[in-house]
Amino acid sequence: MNPSIHANTAIGHVHLKVKDLNRMEAFYTKTIGFEVLKQEDSRVYLGVVPDHVLLILEHQPSYVVKPARTIGLYHFAILLPSRADLARALMHLAESRTPMQGASDHGFSEALYLADPEGNGIEIYADRPREQWEGRVDEVGTTIALDVEDLLRAAAGDETWNGMPNGTIMGHIHLHVSDLSTAEAFYVERLGFDIMTVYGEQALFVAAGGYHHHIGLNTWAGTAMPPADSTGLYAYSLAFDSEASLMETIQRFESKQVAIHQSNGVPTIIDPWGNRIELHVLS
Repeated sequence: MNPSIHANTAIGHVHLKVKDLNRMEAFYTKTIGFEVLKQEDSRVYLGVVPDHVLLILEHQPSYVVKPARTIGLYHFAILLPSRADLARALMHLAESRTPMQGASDHGFSEALYLADPEGNGIEIYADRPREQWEGRVDEVGTTIALDVEDLLRAAAGDETWNGMPNGTIMGHIHLHVSDLSTAEAFYVERLGFDIMTVYGEQALFVAAGGYHHHIGLNTWAGTAMPPADSTGLYAYSLAFDSEASLMETIQRFESKQVAIHQSNGVPTIIDPWGNRIELHVLS
């Protein structure tokens, strides 16, 4: 049996290639509620608290917007600290007339779905208490319509929306892939994530430390790769709780013949579909 990846492994940040940086920055600050933490010539770093980047937008003006039904990002998921925070986010999205793609109760979490102006999928969610689903993800997990009225009562009489609250993190990422067997071989057998849920030959959800899922993998978009000059996901990161955990993980990856590249001093691996996975210690 393969050893599991370190239990405290988490998703750190998501890095998107974007065509219209000004429009995307405005969306992620005014609509989603992130703060600009740092700006460079072609990049904007977004988050909630200083030195904890959750989203990087990198300007690629010559790129084409990623075609639908191609391999790559399905959505990234922003985890809020509480159900009341999710209710306030829903009220804000409704008041700002932001188009929504769905709202679901997954048993272990409640989630809102939308897309940014360039079509990148976004989930905003809050977990139910861990003791309600830990060790029973298969049993508890579902996808039914969210009880919006019940959710909104969670924020009744509370303060209004004021952007993403402290404690917001990048909870998980969900990817379109071409083949689940290849995905399992890479993410489970080589990286050491644990399988939490399998939906036939269509979707696989894996995690570290018993979480309901850190990475979702599905074949719903088919097998077509997007053009090389497409916008969309450039990279995401796995964050570790200490330098010792990071080095231990790198050594174990190397023992599994997982190639470790250095990208500007950051250890990086590349999955079978070209997604870059950066490895770092959580700030």
